[in-house]
Amino acid sequence: MRYLLTALAFSLAACATATAPQSTAGIAPVWDDARIEQILDRTQRTHLDPDLSALSAGERAAVSELLLAGERMHRLYLQQRHPQALAAADYLAAHPESALERDLFRLNSGPIASTLDNTREAFLSVAPEAPTRNVYPAGVTRATMDAYFAAHPERRDELLDDRGVVWAATPENRRRALSTLDRYPALDTLHPGLRARFRESADYLAVPYSVAYAEDIFFIYERLNAAAAHVERGDAAFARYLRLRARDLLADDYEGGDAAWITGQFTGNLNAQIGAYETYDDALFGVKTFFSLSLLVRDRPRSDELQAALADIQVVENALPYEHHREVRSDIPVGVYNIIADFGQARGANTATILPNDAYLARQYGRTILMRGNILLNDELFQETNRAFQSAIVPAQANQLTPEGGFYRTLWHEVGHYLGVDQTSDGRDLDVALEDNASLLEEMKADLVSLTAARILNERGRISDAQLQAIYASGIRRVLQKNRPRREQPYQTMQLIQWNWFLDQGALRFENGQLRIDHRRYPAAVTSLLRETLALQRNGDRAAANAFIDRWTTWRPDLHEVIAQSMRDSERTRFTLVTYEALDGAE
Repeated sequence: MRYLLTALAFSLAACATATAPQSTAGIAPVWDDARIEQILDRTQRTHLDPDLSALSAGERAAVSELLLAGERMHRLYLQQRHPQALAAADYLAAHPESALERDLFRLNSGPIASTLDNTREAFLSVAPEAPTRNVYPAGVTRATMDAYFAAHPERRDELLDDRGVVWAATPENRRRALSTLDRYPALDTLHPGLRARFRESADYLAVPYSVAYAEDIFFIYERLNAAAAHVERGDAAFARYLRLRARDLLADDYEGGDAAWITGQFTGNLNAQIGAYETYDDALFGVKTFFSLSLLVRDRPRSDELQAALADIQVVENALPYEHHREVRSDIPVGVYNIIADFGQARGANTATILPNDAYLARQYGRTILMRGNILLNDELFQETNRAFQSAIVPAQANQLTPEGGFYRTLWHEVGHYLGVDQTSDGRDLDVALEDNASLLEEMKADLVSLTAARILNERGRISDAQLQAIYASGIRRVLQKNRPRREQPYQTMQLIQWNWFLDQGALRFENGQLRIDHRRYPAAVTSLLRETLALQRNGDRAAANAFIDRWTTWRPDLHEVIAQSMRDSERTRFTLVTYEALDGAE
């Protein structure tokens, strides 16, 4: 891989400036060095340098193309997150003396930082973070949009499409959208009726990502097709996926690429997650997807071992505490991979992925699971999480957490997304019915299915009592928080719900400033919360979900804050800044 890096570094630098520049006027640091260093001193730096010696010459060439696509997609993600993110990135690139700010920008994928007390603040002179991010018009609120949809219900689906930006219907924006269709006739062909909607729509324009970000999308399209050409002879199925995904990005319809991704028999060493899938960054409605690209190399021995572990998937589905069980596929493609490089929403210490999220695609084709081995089994990352666990749990139980427990809990968490409720009782998709609560409930369901699966596998003799204990310990570590979550944080909020539920059910007890796990009560507590979660999903009542979340997200100074303070006192690092050998510092 080394021989690619020098040429690639020059290419990445050129690529990074290809997006139309924004003005950097008025942008400057607003935090002093001491405040930035408080965060960076608590940041673990993890460098990923996987073994790529097995790659063929064609795969190496494909890697170069996919890294270029990823770098452009990363800039798209920055643009989605904050209207001044690209200007801030350009400012930092032009000011080499701002090394601390540059690290903080990379850590947070933008000019808004997460502080040690879990607030979000701008460290450069940019606008404060807003729930609209940069995918809705600046200044709109949930209340104003809800009122608009009440008056214009026919526009709801169009404006809340998961792969479209909402622009105000100003003459300038209308001309901008129509001129993009003029410059790129393929978009006119792939989006029938779009030109007429741009001309006729009042108040707001629903602009597909391919139109809003056309120059970038066409660049990525070319890189994916070039990568496909390089791997065609050695891995025809992966090449087909790349070509279909390139076309998907132009159409904003991922069915072709997702079908090839899930059902294709990839024979080579590479895999890649490409596109806009997850909605966690949308703080207004929780429906807009944000861009990511992960480039991965397969760990064949671990992948073969995991595939065999899914033989009991139907047994787990049948054991879930709800009445409307369904037949599920047992041949889910699952693999262990090492990260070559991550871009966009995927960048960081993400441990695993199961995609696609669209319920109809999952029903038709299944889903694929990508386990990130060089994150999940990273010893430095485990040691930090283990320190927090040991500070929070009574000494007699403090050694129950293991890397293996976390690995298998994560695997079955991802499988858990494939099980249980996938539609409301009246046939609505969960994200449509539950909106900003959909991700929270789906992630909590997956957590609880994982723990349920561990119990079933233990009862069937698939895993030992020691392995079950380690998975349970990982489930407990998962829910303990170092700060009270913000309501817009779906992962942390659902973890706090679990923490409170386990306390209420006696699965956890607060003793002398620490927690004791009651392993006898733990399975019943998991089952009861899973039953509630599945019921909320099946009912599809957003107001009821809000009431449930409000009830179970209390934070007591004499309990939660005591545990949180113990974990904060134990920590050496809070955040993780990941770098990649494949990028050679050219991020």
